[in-house]
Amino acid sequence: MRLIKVLLSARFGTALGVLDVSVIRLRVWPNDLDFNLHMNNGRYLTIMDLGRIDLMARNGSLKTFRQRRWMPVVAAQTITFRRSLRPLQEFELHTRVVCWDEDFVYMEQTFMAEGRIAALALVRAAFVEEGRKLHSADVLEAIGVHRRSPSMPSGIKAWTAVEDWHRETSSADVRQREALAQGETPDEG
Repeated sequence: MRLIKVLLSARFGTALGVLDVSVIRLRVWPNDLDFNLHMNNGRYLTIMDLGRIDLMARNGSLKTFRQRRWMPVVAAQTITFRRSLRPLQEFELHTRVVCWDEDFVYMEQTFMAEGRIAALALVRAAFVEEGRKLHSADVLEAIGVHRRSPSMPSGIKAWTAVEDWHRETSSADVRQREALAQGETPDEG
């Protein structure tokens, strides 16, 4: 139901630019709750999808992505929880593009309740066509963005360095496990 609400609101809502902030208003429902009677941490990630859909629908990029069969995918995300969202509590999700590099677009998503931050997330997104990652510049050009990225904040730079390291080490670990499974001696390193 939330997806339908978001799509209808986006269709009739104000158009946004690529760097504008999308705001959707939602409520915590009983099926969002965990054992502690606050919104389950996994639900935040699901709801963040809705914020990104709203932003893409309202800035026109979703239509282009569908026409070209490009898939926006989350490559990494991190979230910090500050305050619980309680049953039936209203909240807003603010979504914005912060910057981009050659391969990824970086977004910030903020859950606000009663004028205070409940949770703050960073998302590293890529765009894929038939299994291959597209360059951000090509994607942005296709949706009519002909400008340089805003400068990347130092916090995002630090986070991407950790993500890159994690991706490299996990790839090496996967190769070693595959070699062991096939009875080969894995490369050391």
